[in-house]
Amino acid sequence: MSNVIETRLESMGITLPVPAAPVANYVPFVATGDMLFISGQLPIGPEGMVKGRLGATLTAEEGAAAARFCAINLIAQAKIALGGDLGRVKRLVKLVAFVACTDDFTEQPKVVNGASDLFVEVFGDAGRHARSAVGTNALPLGAAVEIEAIFEIA
Repeated sequence: MSNVIETRLESMGITLPVPAAPVANYVPFVATGDMLFISGQLPIGPEGMVKGRLGATLTAEEGAAAARFCAINLIAQAKIALGGDLGRVKRLVKLVAFVACTDDFTEQPKVVNGASDLFVEVFGDAGRHARSAVGTNALPLGAAVEIEAIFEIA
């Protein structure tokens, strides 16, 4: 299945980046039993980090693009955690997403769909997941979105 996932990523024009190192006292992932927990990933893309607040400096569409970068970075961390074999992913169990936004911004689900949609495109039904989409006043380093993931693995 790893080759299937790698082929999908390639056909989508996605090259997984080298995962970012932790910015504080934590590890990027923990594998225990048949579960893989990946620490929150920021929206770092080819042109740097997407910063700002939804409802102030960013639209929901820009936020969804940022969430997509978070998803790509989560997949990159998963690949490292799984020794390069994304075929070990049995299922994405849950995403927990934080959206930096104004008090009156209510489109967090639309923003987080940028990540959710990518996971389904890449992993098919195994990418369908439970999730939380939470608005907050600020995120580390001024990031617009931060997303963590829990995978079931083989």
